[in-house]
Amino acid sequence: MYESELAEEEERRKKRAPWGVIALVLLTGLALVRNGSGEFDVGPPQPASAAAPDNSQVRGSVFADAVQPLPYALPERVRIPSIQVDAPMILVGLDADGWVGAPPPEDPNLAGWFTGSVSPGEKGTAVVVGHVDNSQGPAVFYSLGALSPGNRVEISRQDGKTAVFQIYGVEVFEKNNFPGDRVYASKGTAELRVITCGGGFSKQNGYDGNVVAFASLVEVR
Repeated sequence: MYESELAEEEERRKKRAPWGVIALVLLTGLALVRNGSGEFDVGPPQPASAAAPDNSQVRGSVFADAVQPLPYALPERVRIPSIQVDAPMILVGLDADGWVGAPPPEDPNLAGWFTGSVSPGEKGTAVVVGHVDNSQGPAVFYSLGALSPGNRVEISRQDGKTAVFQIYGVEVFEKNNFPGDRVYASKGTAELRVITCGGGFSKQNGYDGNVVAFASLVEVR
């Protein structure tokens, strides 16, 4: 990241809209791969009902053991060992239509940090997005729906630190009924949401849902 880009990102960060406003924008239909192929013998795994967030767990040990949030720093790489994800990260914002941008679809192993959120490890809710597939096959977050509570997400940051998050829930939501407030609301700790497309698929409309992995900061290395 060049210094000029960092300065521009700092300026964008200062002008960042409140989550309540952004949630309303995203609530209208968050889509990362509006033209996802979905044409494979076996589609991407979908979250099991047992993987949905357990409210008692969210209020309990996960947050009780949460580490101190980190200061702002740009993310550089995301790793999710349990589903063999190891990908560089770029910055993405809202496009001209009000959709969350996504990494270039021709590069399947690339994730994006949504600059409308806090940086991963900061107090608040950080958002990481990526494609589920492209015209050639599975992409970076194809297996996101297979995650289970307890799995880890590691994000390397430009300050040399690695923010380690623990999954406490994975769900799929309809794009036309996306619960923005629930997904993005700050819990007073450092949170992470990893999002891709999911649910049913049609050639006319693409994927009809979004898979969301919920995680909280549990370690800094």
